[in-house]
Amino acid sequence: MPARSPLSSPLAPVLARLRTASPYAVDAAVAALVLFAVSLQWLFPDEGDDPLSWRGWLLGAATAVPLVWRRAAPFATACAVSVATPAQAVHHAPPPDLMYGGFVVLYTLAALARPWQRRVMLAGWLIGVAATISHKEDAEPFEYAFQLLSIGCAYALGSLTRTQRAYTAELEDRARRLERERAADTARATAQERARIARDMHDILAHAVSLMVVQAEAGPVVVRSDPARAEAAFDAIATAGRDAMTQLRRILGVLKEEEREPGPRRLPQPGLTALPGLVRGVGESAGLRVELRTTGEPGALPADTEVAAYRIVQEALTNTVKHAYASCAVVGLDWAEDGVTLTVTDDGRGPAAPGDGTGGGGHGLIGIRERAAACGGEAVTGGGPDGGFRVVVRLPVAVGRRTALG
Repeated sequence: MPARSPLSSPLAPVLARLRTASPYAVDAAVAALVLFAVSLQWLFPDEGDDPLSWRGWLLGAATAVPLVWRRAAPFATACAVSVATPAQAVHHAPPPDLMYGGFVVLYTLAALARPWQRRVMLAGWLIGVAATISHKEDAEPFEYAFQLLSIGCAYALGSLTRTQRAYTAELEDRARRLERERAADTARATAQERARIARDMHDILAHAVSLMVVQAEAGPVVVRSDPARAEAAFDAIATAGRDAMTQLRRILGVLKEEEREPGPRRLPQPGLTALPGLVRGVGESAGLRVELRTTGEPGALPADTEVAAYRIVQEALTNTVKHAYASCAVVGLDWAEDGVTLTVTDDGRGPAAPGDGTGGGGHGLIGIRERAAACGGEAVTGGGPDGGFRVVVRLPVAVGRRTALG
């Protein structure tokens, strides 16, 4: 434990209570303390000095009572004290040796008042004190230095308090801004994660359901003429359903992350190494001839880029099965030093009306573009050079990656 200062420890509860106390209660206590200090000369007069008169005590009280409103109206309080203090001296009350009320209002002005009020009052007090001392008989030079230095110290202490308050307020404001930014970052990350999960679920379900629909439509046609083929179709439906359930459990595990005990690891998301199985599964399930072609030297991609590449190919093949009425499709991987280009081309009917998944307005193609943008890449879709439909996506290795809009 860090050592506590012996001076600060006893004062800490008192200072904490003063910070939480009512300002008027504190200021009333300060005014009472100043009034007691200016009354000492009347209660206990020094031998050889003029006794403090009732008029002098009332003028002294006028330097203390306004301090009750020193924080509510600092400039008005300073003006009242500034009038009563020299009045007490000029009328030979006599004045106290120390200007208790003046020190308090100068400190308050330096801490709370506007810049022009602080400057005007400081200059007025310096000039007024010098003029008042010169009015006194047999004034000593040290009196000028003592009183003027006391005024400067009170003003400097108030200025330090003002600086400390401004610094503390800035720190608190910065802490609030950081808290808001942290909350915004958390909300943004949550929204992006939800968008990613939604895209993954869309791709998984769309792919699996498309294959299941194709096989379910083909099964009744051949159930009597070719029972073996019908049995294979139903097996393909079951396989597609089981694969979809496995991947959905993997994705939904993210939503239950807080409920999971520490230690278990989620299964890895599919990447480019799973593309041959995806191509083979689509070919066997949908009766579509699908070919995977790889050119260039394969390189390493970030994990999320690999997942995006797999999902892009999956969605493109799903669109081919659902909408293109194609007989064959080609999946191409063209590797380069700075990234990989994915190309999915089919010989189907080509671009159709927006909204059917093959045109520019399908949700599947929107998901492809979002995944590519999330990895810092870009996607181009449209008709192929020899007809049909083509999806071209370029994904960088690591440079220039951006965050997709959630």
